[in-house]
Amino acid sequence: MSFKCGIVGLPNVGKSTLFNALTNSSKAQAANFPFCTIDPNVGVVPVPDERLEKLSKVSNSKKTINTTISFVDIAGLVKGASKGEGLGNKFLSHIREVDAVIHMTRCFDSDDIQNVNPTVDPIRDLEIIETEMMLADLESIQKRLEKNNKKNIEEEQLKILEIALDCINNDKDITVLKSQFETKQLNQSGLLSIKPKIFVCNVDEQSVKEGNIYTNAFIEKYGEENTLIVSADIENQINELENEEKKNYMDMIGLKDTGLSMLIQKGYKILELDTYFTSGPEETRAWTIQKNCTAPKAAGEIHTDFEKGFIRAETISYEDFVSNDGWVNSKTNGKMRLEGKDYIVKDGDVLNFRFNTWPNSLHTEINKYC
Repeated sequence: MSFKCGIVGLPNVGKSTLFNALTNSSKAQAANFPFCTIDPNVGVVPVPDERLEKLSKVSNSKKTINTTISFVDIAGLVKGASKGEGLGNKFLSHIREVDAVIHMTRCFDSDDIQNVNPTVDPIRDLEIIETEMMLADLESIQKRLEKNNKKNIEEEQLKILEIALDCINNDKDITVLKSQFETKQLNQSGLLSIKPKIFVCNVDEQSVKEGNIYTNAFIEKYGEENTLIVSADIENQINELENEEKKNYMDMIGLKDTGLSMLIQKGYKILELDTYFTSGPEETRAWTIQKNCTAPKAAGEIHTDFEKGFIRAETISYEDFVSNDGWVNSKTNGKMRLEGKDYIVKDGDVLNFRFNTWPNSLHTEINKYC
């Protein structure tokens, strides 16, 4: 599976600049006026993983295939978007399609870049966006709970909508839903307000290491756990450099990780994702799964028939696979385990799936991991 993150925020906070940096492209127009992005831009990015390269080297694989993440640059929202202001509901609907929301706020002063508000205030800006998302949810819930529509809603979804309506109307914390329902059920509800969030404070070059008065105030209110301090302009500069120059430049300005790396780490954490690997002479590949995923479900990421015909999974930890130089020595040294249908796949597991029966056309696909 791949996961999709939508970059949202007020106009001119640097969303398209960040999108271009993350996807190493110029697909999104970045300009000094509101609504320069009309239709959402989508970029698919390979997820960097040092483990993948080491496994590929051990297996002497012909191909190395990363798992991916998609970024969506969504046009700037404004106060009143839920009622059609700015570019309105069209772009609120784009947010419904993503797995996680990257809230981008302006945390820098500049006379050269227009601000849709008279002052820089990231807390106010975030509250505007979250209010519009909640109002859009309110309108959606009310329509779905009308008598004519209510009878078509499953009982579990009906409970979610009724609790969400109570939370919005009575100013309660809507995230209480996360403790009462499974993630899959909440995703099916289509509610914007409960989507996992990452907060990105877009700063100037001078503030990228220590932050500034705007980021300090923001973190004091929303905490550090899901907040990142990033300079979209610096990320673009980094992308233009070769690897050695990139490292030297990052060392010079005190950056340990790129914005892409930090966002991926946060994304995996808030979406509760893990990575497992398949590795053999044909290819070494990374696969993204939900945490607490069973072995048959993990096999289904390769092909649905692998899940249906699952018998067991040959399993080696990443560390054992590398230290024992691959499949053969790992088996000889007793580091390979045979796991059944109830096995919960761990992050970093190297797996080879055994099956009962499957079409001849799938023999080649599974054999390349052996």
